[in-house]
Amino acid sequence: MTLKEKIIFEALRQFSTKGFMATSTADIINVVGTSKGGLYNHFKNKEQLFLEVLRQARKIWRERNLAGLETIERPVDKIKHILVNYKDHYLADSTNFPGGCIFINLTVELSDQCPHLAAEVSEGFGRFKSMLRRFLEQERLAGMLKDNVEIDGVVEVVFSGLLGACVMYTADKSKSNLDQAMGALAAYIDNQCIS
Repeated sequence: MTLKEKIIFEALRQFSTKGFMATSTADIINVVGTSKGGLYNHFKNKEQLFLEVLRQARKIWRERNLAGLETIERPVDKIKHILVNYKDHYLADSTNFPGGCIFINLTVELSDQCPHLAAEVSEGFGRFKSMLRRFLEQERLAGMLKDNVEIDGVVEVVFSGLLGACVMYTADKSKSNLDQAMGALAAYIDNQCIS
């Protein structure tokens, strides 16, 4: 691992547990075992480091949550597969995200203090919701959604349920509660379908 990669990795872990505002560059420098020059040789400031950490976090999110999706044909089964991946591979990743979902943590922390950075994080939420919407629209085109299903409402329920389950899991670390929440979301999705 290069020095730049170590800095990003440790910053990711620090931001995940302590947040962006409470993590100083000195904290990152100490954990990595480098100097100020070592950090600032790669990043002109903490905000640039934040953007690199966010890019890395998104890459990990995609790797964990979208794994195996290409082998699944039915769109709602893709959504349910994402729920399983999220539970078993993303939230379980305490190596990269010891503080839980970095996106939720950072959005809550930064929404009032650094709204431009919170907007950067929230952009990913919008893309995820668009993907859910696309899968549900494909399901409707295939004639597999019930006629009265409002796609945007289903997207909001699934998205909000996923975030809520993540927050509760971060707080209580209860695998059984997380399994139950994800099972309820999968059942809700099934209930929107004809078969």
